[in-house]
Formats: sequence, C-alpha cells, structure tokens
Amino acid sequence: MMAEKDTPLTEAFFYILLALRRPNHGYGVIQEVEQLTDGRVVLGPGTLYGALQTMQKRQWIRIYSQDTESRKKKEYIITELGRQAFETEKSRLEELLNNAKLMEEGET
Repeated sequence: MMAEKDTPLTEAFFYILLALRRPNHGYGVIQEVEQLTDGRVVLGPGTLYGALQTMQKRQWIRIYSQDTESRKKKEYIITELGRQAFETEKSRLEELLNNAKLMEEGET
C-alpha cells in the first residue's frame, strides 16, 4: 500500500502547497494559484478549505498565525512533511516529462 506522501497529488494540492511555501491565508492562496497558472486553475472556497483540512490532518501544513480580531483569518505554511510530499510529486512529474521526450525522439 502506498504511503500518502507517495500518492500523486491533485493539481489543487500541488498548487496549494506551492502557495504555502511562505505564510498565506485562504484568499491569498486562491489569488496566487490563479496568478501562477495564468487563470487556468481557479480554486473555489469549498475545494480550498477541504484541501486545507486534509493537508492539516496529514500534517503537510500548519497554522502559522490566526487573527482572533477578524473572522477567523488564518495563515497557513507548509511543514517538512508537506515539503517531502511536494518533492516526491515534483520528482514524479519530472520523470513523466523526461519519459515524454521519448515520444519526440521516436518521431522522424
């Protein structure tokens, strides 16, 4: 059975982890992912907050700070476990791209 950290990440998980390489709140994550993907990936609040909950349970992210004055505004940041999951996915994607080059080499 594959460990959670070895399971391919969804595109949403990949970009959320990337957006949390520095402290960020939910709306900031949505904005950064949209900017990074040139508008191709737009995270809805349900997707984002469901993913954040899952990632917290897996200990891939943690709460960095929480503003008790405003409406539960939390900033999150990636953990070492999250970085490991991200690096595992990055290696998997690099392998895919490197193997995809075989298709180009096979064309004459």
